Amino acid sequence: MTPEELRAARDRIVPDVAAGGLRVLFCGINPSLMTAATGHHFAHPGNRFWPVLHRSGFTPRQLLPAEQSELLPLGLGITNVVARATARADELGADEFREGGAALTERVERLAPAWLAVVGITAYRTAFGEPRARIGRQERTIGGAHVWALPNPSGLNAHWTIDTMAEEYARLREAVPAPAPNSPG
Repeated sequence: MTPEELRAARDRIVPDVAAGGLRVLFCGINPSLMTAATGHHFAHPGNRFWPVLHRSGFTPRQLLPAEQSELLPLGLGITNVVARATARADELGADEFREGGAALTERVERLAPAWLAVVGITAYRTAFGEPRARIGRQERTIGGAHVWALPNPSGLNAHWTIDTMAEEYARLREAVPAPAPNSPG
């Protein structure tokens, strides 16, 4: 990917990987420029989402970003709090997060996932006015879905290793009912 291609991806919108009735709708902060340039969520090489998803037991093998559509038969999907791509999440303001939270609530009401998993505690706190929220299951529901705040898998989040993130993601997986045999998701 050239620097020009990445710059051209700024402010692009990346389509969700989503369908109605998912077990878990994972919600990133916003797309990176690499995600916007490729059209694949969590595409930056330093992002640990795909290895963590596998190590936590959500996927039978580690998927590549280009294989994101393989999540749907597992009852999993991906969206974002803020739709537009930026080089860094700190380019987003609080108003944009709150607007994204309102739009996300509408999306969750429409899609009706069992769980909404927000990957980024600061984004969750800002988008939903929960300044004291902690990683883990939240008391509230959003759009009818149970909510779990997860650590941000960005390589910039040095407080969490792949293993400690996988442990937290596995706590969510254990709370989510398994898909029925021979059923999508």
